Amino acid sequence: MSVVRDNAEPRAIVFEDDGLVPNNILPFLVYRGAVKLDSRRPEATIENLFEANSWGGTWRNGVYDYLHYHATVHEVLGVARGSARVRFGGDHGQELEIKAGDVAILPAGTGHQCIRASDDFCIIGAYPPGSKMVVTRATPENHARALKTIPEVALPPADPVTGKNGALMRLWSRP
Repeated sequence: MSVVRDNAEPRAIVFEDDGLVPNNILPFLVYRGAVKLDSRRPEATIENLFEANSWGGTWRNGVYDYLHYHATVHEVLGVARGSARVRFGGDHGQELEIKAGDVAILPAGTGHQCIRASDDFCIIGAYPPGSKMVVTRATPENHARALKTIPEVALPPADPVTGKNGALMRLWSRP
């Protein structure tokens, strides 16, 4: 039995480069209520889903409360418990309320920052194979470096939610 809701389809948002946060020409994707969580083990539900779709290096925590991005890796964030208001795309991006069962997929360079979170908020993060995560703060120097590394980040082998034939594969295709 799949833990992914039938007809799960993400919302796609392209954030513009704001001069400090590069973002990406690939769209940020957010699946709302896509994962049917096991109430006894919600973290494991998400970890197993990501790992089954070749996204690894999983961790459990929250989202940093300062603006940052990752210029060397794409990242997926699955909400296992609670809810949070997170600004995606940098200071000129969008604040979204994310809650248990939601999944956000951030292409390399996408700014993110937790604005507030419930006391029970727990998120699972993961990355495609072969990538190393580095936390990057929004500065002019880091922005200049990121513009060189972001285009070199390989596309993932599968959508972390819906697999090899998932929406990410269609929405992130490069010309």
